[in-house]
Amino acid sequence: MHKTKKLRMLVLLALLVSLTSIDTGLAKSKKKKAVPTGTPILWQRPADISSRDLFLGPGGAAMRPDLRRITFIKEQKGGYSKKFEVRDGSGRTWVVKIGKEAQSETSAIRLLWGVGYLTEVNYLVPRVTIPGKGTFRNVRFEARPDNWKRVGEWKWKKNPFTNTTEFQGLKIMMALINNWDLKDSNNEILQVRGDNGNELRYIISDLGATFGHASTTPILWRLTRSRNNPAKFAKSNFLEKVKGDRVVLHFGGKNRGIMKDIDVQDAQWMGSWLAQLSDHQLRDAFRAANYRPDQINLLVRAVRDRTNELLSLRPNVHIGRGGN
Repeated sequence: MHKTKKLRMLVLLALLVSLTSIDTGLAKSKKKKAVPTGTPILWQRPADISSRDLFLGPGGAAMRPDLRRITFIKEQKGGYSKKFEVRDGSGRTWVVKIGKEAQSETSAIRLLWGVGYLTEVNYLVPRVTIPGKGTFRNVRFEARPDNWKRVGEWKWKKNPFTNTTEFQGLKIMMALINNWDLKDSNNEILQVRGDNGNELRYIISDLGATFGHASTTPILWRLTRSRNNPAKFAKSNFLEKVKGDRVVLHFGGKNRGIMKDIDVQDAQWMGSWLAQLSDHQLRDAFRAANYRPDQINLLVRAVRDRTNELLSLRPNVHIGRGGN
């Protein structure tokens, strides 16, 4: 009898311990993820836009990768392009992107940074050998600084900048460079220690699906979309018309609903910043991506034409040629 009672007590104790562990585990799983602290920043007014070096981009000369020695770390899964994490000769970590998106993303970063938007830091390397993986041409190196903490994604339809001129300008820029891959998972919040405390930099981390074309007709969208195609980019429409004070953009990408609330004042604001970039700066933005001279000419002319379209907008003016 005594042994039976003791056995029952041990079973009961084990059950209580088990239940306590489950409750603790549930409590931990229900605990909310810590909210990153800092000042949200999307855009910063360029102090002297004419002096911005669009060839070297936001990282300047100081952050260029040291190619004397490249060490393979691991392959990164997911996305359209093949990506490797590597370490350069100075010990810095980079994510390299192989393939068609490398050029377009390099130039997109420079145009956005040129007019004041916060971005990744990247460089286009014309040719590089990654040990154990091979030799590749036109490879994008994207920096992973130790003091930049990636703390999550931000959403196009809900963020601290909704309805601000700067956010409207960012949407206009996405249409201008034909970024049809506007999904939240391509957005990133970087926590960076600044002079006045933490900054939460709202950036678009993946800008590879740019400088091509995508139809505005949903049934044709997947069939017609392209990336890094200067000829198709140059031939595609940008603006269609103005309804009242609203600008109708010729945009054939994901999340196209966010483009419906842009007004003439937003468009002129964005155009005024783009107009301050010289032809030399625009050429540098595409030269940095190792485009051919004829492609650079096409791309620069298209960006300049689209800038002029923004500046010339007036209420109730028809713009585009129509079509897909």
